[in-house]
Amino acid sequence: MTRTRARALWAALLLAALAAAAAPGAVRGQGGLASRADLAGLYTLRGALGLRARDWPRKADPCSAWAGVGCRGGRVVSVSLVGLRRTRLGRLAPRFDVDGLRNLSRLESFTAAGFGLPGSIPAWLGAGLAPSFRVLDLSACAVTGEIAASAVAGLSNLTTLNLAGNLLSGQLPAAALAGLPKLGTLNLSGNALSGALPDAVWSLPELRVLDVSQTNLTGALPGAGIAPSATLQTVDLSGNLFYGTVPDTFRQLFNRVMANISGNYFEGNLSSVAGGNVSSEMNCFLDVAGQRRPEDCQQFYAGRGLPYDGPVAAPTPQPAPAPAENKKGRHKNLKYILIGAIGGGVLLLAVVAAVVFCIVRSRRGRSDQRESGAPSAPPGVHGSARAAAATGTTQPSASPASLSKVGDSFAYDQLASATSGFAEERIIKHGHSGDLYHGVLQDGTTVVVKRITNRVARKDAYMTELDLFAKGLHERLVHLMGHCFDKEDEKLLVYRFVRNGDLSCALHRKTGEEEEGMQSLDWIKRLKIATGVAEALCYLHHECTPPMVHRDVQASSILLDDKFEVRLGSLSEVCPQEGESHQNVITKLLRFSSTADQSSSGSPSASCSYDVYCFGKVLLELVTGRLGISASSDGTTSDWLDNTLRYINIYEKELMSKIIDPTLIIDEDHLEEVWAMAIVAKSCLNPRSSKRPPMKYILKALENPLKVVREDNGSSSARLRATSSRGSWNAAFFGSWRHSSSEIGPSRDDNMFKRSETIKSSGGSNGDHSSSRRRQSKEIFPEPSGSRDTED
Repeated sequence: MTRTRARALWAALLLAALAAAAAPGAVRGQGGLASRADLAGLYTLRGALGLRARDWPRKADPCSAWAGVGCRGGRVVSVSLVGLRRTRLGRLAPRFDVDGLRNLSRLESFTAAGFGLPGSIPAWLGAGLAPSFRVLDLSACAVTGEIAASAVAGLSNLTTLNLAGNLLSGQLPAAALAGLPKLGTLNLSGNALSGALPDAVWSLPELRVLDVSQTNLTGALPGAGIAPSATLQTVDLSGNLFYGTVPDTFRQLFNRVMANISGNYFEGNLSSVAGGNVSSEMNCFLDVAGQRRPEDCQQFYAGRGLPYDGPVAAPTPQPAPAPAENKKGRHKNLKYILIGAIGGGVLLLAVVAAVVFCIVRSRRGRSDQRESGAPSAPPGVHGSARAAAATGTTQPSASPASLSKVGDSFAYDQLASATSGFAEERIIKHGHSGDLYHGVLQDGTTVVVKRITNRVARKDAYMTELDLFAKGLHERLVHLMGHCFDKEDEKLLVYRFVRNGDLSCALHRKTGEEEEGMQSLDWIKRLKIATGVAEALCYLHHECTPPMVHRDVQASSILLDDKFEVRLGSLSEVCPQEGESHQNVITKLLRFSSTADQSSSGSPSASCSYDVYCFGKVLLELVTGRLGISASSDGTTSDWLDNTLRYINIYEKELMSKIIDPTLIIDEDHLEEVWAMAIVAKSCLNPRSSKRPPMKYILKALENPLKVVREDNGSSSARLRATSSRGSWNAAFFGSWRHSSSEIGPSRDDNMFKRSETIKSSGGSNGDHSSSRRRQSKEIFPEPSGSRDTED
């Protein structure tokens, strides 16, 4: 009886599907689904993944009404989960369960990019998929575990295998990969693999694109006997642990394809490889600029017991041991040491007291000067430039130590030809430090050319960028390929082109289909972008000497390459942190906090805390999806910030539903990551600049977002560490905001985020200005009152 009812149910479903296909509004040309096995497989997949009825409705033909299902001849040939969402119940326990694909005997493509499939790749996949199967895309699906040989073995017609951006580990199955003769694209980037790249991969006869960047692979390139495939067009080995010299067969390969081998430990010479085709920075080459330090290369090779042919760093001389002293002499010396220590401590306390007294008097003097309406020099200007700002003249930046450290030298005619004579249609953007042009060099390399002429207000700003790049290369900064100074009145800088533009354009991009509207970045990409920007700012703030301040952190300054890796641009405003050249350590530690992030003239403050504040607005833009927040500081933006921050509470995750980007498709774990990013953003927007967390702590928070919001009763530390619990993140980020007054909540008049408006109007009434200073000095930022009453 049960079997009879089941058959009747399948027959009813099939009839309903056929009726829906014939109904008005059904997609024409595809035809209805004609296979009962395919229908059973789709419903199995629908139930296992917990897909919503609005995406895969029950009483409709899958071929015409189910999103992402493609049919041909009444059979399912493709399934795409891109952009689909699970039901609330399905999000409680998401898993990698795609057994329904076994029933689709004509399936050619399965794409799940960005759709959470936590778990390992099923071992039956290779034998269970149809013989006609060609495309498998599981990129950014939170897949874990090792790649079992049986998961890919037997897919003899596979042309595309994309497993990028997951958490895969272990060694690659060499024999299984060798059995994919039609494979044209292999993308394993962004995983945590181990071992070597199988030699057989290089010999796949139809391989065109190979990307194993950032996968932790190691080993040397194969030598004689292994010839790379003649069909290869793009090779990316960057960010791994490859070592040894580059064999001649691979030199020839890199001369004809676009290759990236940066961030490894290759040694020897690379002079015979065309510079335009291969990126080779951060290796151990002897004849290429921008390489690792010899000490790092030597340590890497020695740690693996490998011979190293490069320059060997001289050993650090050890100080000679001090002669032994007798016991009586040691006691006598100890007495003098104690006397000196006590006297030094007293002297140090006196010096500290004097420094504090001078700082207090100096700040009182500046405060009286501001309240009396007297102008002051912008904080972003120091040294001789401060005097120049006072007189209204321009002080050009210093020249870099050596132009050979900042890329190649291009001829003017070469760049003019690449940009069609700097034609108007080649303009990408009119920047404040120069116009940006899209160009293509003679070897086919796509570049961006910045043209600085006399019409530019800050025509000497390019020297700032050259000074910064002369300090060394960093993977998170925009790649400067070279320069051209052939003409006195026109300077040109050449950058590597990034395919995905800047964040302001990529966050919500038009899909080209009217019914789809705008397609937004998925959460994994947004978190990756936020972490990349934090790495760039961490480099400027904590690795440069003196610390450098970007001063223009906004969505349009964040460039994204084809893998959405961050390249921070707009470097013409970079300058040393204010006061680094003339303040000692004690002065920096005792520096009083300031609530102003801009000078009276409106120029950005030259302090790392200003970058942190701007980065907080970028994080909110990623969380909420609201465009233009990071580029604006007007009253409307301040009101929006004030209203949004009311819903960010480390104890109330549910409030996030009020502000989260409605286009984000996330599960429960990802929701906690969004919540954590919002909490970090709130800490960055602390009204007191001295209370904002340093970028190195922010980077740790974004690398471990779940530790910000999850409880761990075993931890009691209040400092930010990799093992920090929710309580320690809370104490470190919000410690200055916990000492709130008894006020119930922020009113519109006492809105601390209107400080920018108040500061800009400081030239007006003195009473208004002093009032705003009194309001800010309360340091009030209570949690949103009545938060539960605001829920729907």
